[in-house]
Amino acid sequence: MRKDTALITGASSGIGEVLAKNFALGGYNLVLVARNKNKLEALAQQLEADTKAKVLVEPADLSSSDAAEKLASKLSQQGIDIDILVNCAGVLEHGLYVDLTAKSHQGLIDLNVSGLTNMLSQFIPPMVARGNGRILNVASISAFQPVPSLATYAATKAYVLSLSESLAEELKDTGVTMTVLCPGITATNMVERAQQESSGLKIPDFIVGDVEEVAADGYRACIKGETICVPGVVNLAATVLGRATPKWLLRRISGVVGRYTLK
Repeated sequence: MRKDTALITGASSGIGEVLAKNFALGGYNLVLVARNKNKLEALAQQLEADTKAKVLVEPADLSSSDAAEKLASKLSQQGIDIDILVNCAGVLEHGLYVDLTAKSHQGLIDLNVSGLTNMLSQFIPPMVARGNGRILNVASISAFQPVPSLATYAATKAYVLSLSESLAEELKDTGVTMTVLCPGITATNMVERAQQESSGLKIPDFIVGDVEEVAADGYRACIKGETICVPGVVNLAATVLGRATPKWLLRRISGVVGRYTLK
């Protein structure tokens, strides 16, 4: 019997879409959130047919300051409690900082930082009040080091990682767990679009992760209540080295890699 409900943002494509499939197969009902209503409805129909999950579609632009509050209010009015919150909505912009517009930088902050924070503010308190819940925030291995050519994006993901680690400690003994998924470059539409928009973006094939494997790792970590999940041996090694390497040296290495992607 299906009792618990997972809310997944950024569910219309990429890691979010595959995470939705994982949670549906795991026995959860779903609330799917993204801007593209048509894609959400198509995914909902597929998941309901394949898994018998109850799937509710809630189109929303979470970069809007009041979107999370409106979403939480609407679900509350329908008597829907969210047992698992998956914050996967995000955007990526590649290029030199000075070449990107102020609007682009602000868009990254509005969704990757403000949107995620607003969702946590709306859904963590009810979980704590019930004494049960799980949260999965999707960050990136770029959260562990500066990334020239992805400066603002990496900074937003560093925020997600730091916030998630802090909340994991704050939420201990409340019955609510906090997990942060930090994938490397993953074969998704977002990365493909970044490559198309930035013709100089070079990504070696061997470091591009499989979206199915990344989502599966994130799902398992969330269910187990693990705090940090870094899929892939190469990515895990990079994060360990990133935290152990002196800051000045890390900047130099990141600078070399960042300039390579812009050639």
